[in-house]
Amino acid sequence: MSQLAAVSTAPSTDVLSPADAPAPADADQAALRSIRPPTRPDGAPVRVVDLFAGIGGLSLGVSQAAAAVGRPVDVALAVDRDPAALGVFSSVFPSADVTTEDVTSLVDGALGARATAAERALRRRVGDVDVLVGGPPCQGHSALNNATRHRDDRNELYLRMARAAEVLAPDTVVVENVPGARADRSGVVDRTVEHLRGLGYGVSVEVVDLSDLGVAQRRRRLVLLATRRASVSLAEVVQRHRRPSRGVAWAIDDLADVETDRLVDQRARSAATTRERIAYLFDHDVYDLPNELRPACHRGDHSYVSIYGRMRPDQPAQTITRGFYSMCMGRYVHPTRPRTITAHEAARLQHIPDHVDFSSIRKRGQLALAIGNAVPPRLTEAIGAEVLS
Repeated sequence: MSQLAAVSTAPSTDVLSPADAPAPADADQAALRSIRPPTRPDGAPVRVVDLFAGIGGLSLGVSQAAAAVGRPVDVALAVDRDPAALGVFSSVFPSADVTTEDVTSLVDGALGARATAAERALRRRVGDVDVLVGGPPCQGHSALNNATRHRDDRNELYLRMARAAEVLAPDTVVVENVPGARADRSGVVDRTVEHLRGLGYGVSVEVVDLSDLGVAQRRRRLVLLATRRASVSLAEVVQRHRRPSRGVAWAIDDLADVETDRLVDQRARSAATTRERIAYLFDHDVYDLPNELRPACHRGDHSYVSIYGRMRPDQPAQTITRGFYSMCMGRYVHPTRPRTITAHEAARLQHIPDHVDFSSIRKRGQLALAIGNAVPPRLTEAIGAEVLS
């Protein structure tokens, strides 16, 4: 039976699982392609609270690090406003307490103030916490939001991580955001650092390119690590857990011809003009569409060469966003096939392993948003290896 036939007759589930894939080249690739969740270790649990959790990339990375030292992870609470993303989170951590409650209603006190009634209830709800992680919404800091990004009210959500640390007193805090967060006019990052240091944490803040940790994607993120172990620095974490640069092919070459009825494997329904532009890239064996073949609104003197581009198999992808189905949103044309990448391939480029189940998401836009907003687990896997050892 051909690979395509074998995959097409697989059960209809959105667990990311290609059939008859080539043998993995290394342990990281094998873990990324695994369709079976790791066995839960028997050691003392690591208790995690995940705010702005999404599909759970940060918690998953902590879980991978904990498993390496024989400890399971118990997610005491995961909070996100997106129920579709939380459905995926629940599939990874079935016993987690997940909620779409607003973080600002759970952690509603001012920095340095006595715990509010809601915060005291939160402490009772979650109990002891070892690791607090969170990726506050980054749209307010995004370079795509030039008009208001340095004075957007959403930027203040970053400070809720500092208050949550004050209320829950975890051993370790990890906050992930875009590099532009440091330019916020109200200084949310510096205020968070100052407050955490006042609580007795050693704090390290660095811009980390996750391709340095082996993610097949250039994804620069501002990472804050606060820990009771003051000697831990993010620069040292990256240096100790650095991987060779990995190209797109490393992550997705076994998926090139996978086509199933599962949403994660379905291809974009591109318009005729888009198909013609993609065909040009392959017919002429080029990776950038000539300016004259772009829509009129995307011509002229500009620096956005990546849009309408084809991925290079031997280089990391550009940052994966919710726009990965469309070539007008970035360099999202497959390196060897005349189409844009699928959600399955986007998840791989986000370093999300195949055992993560997306079957709870039924709409293409929701799936793209959940994957594009995810944090590659390699980040907290590397950090966890340091703070849990």
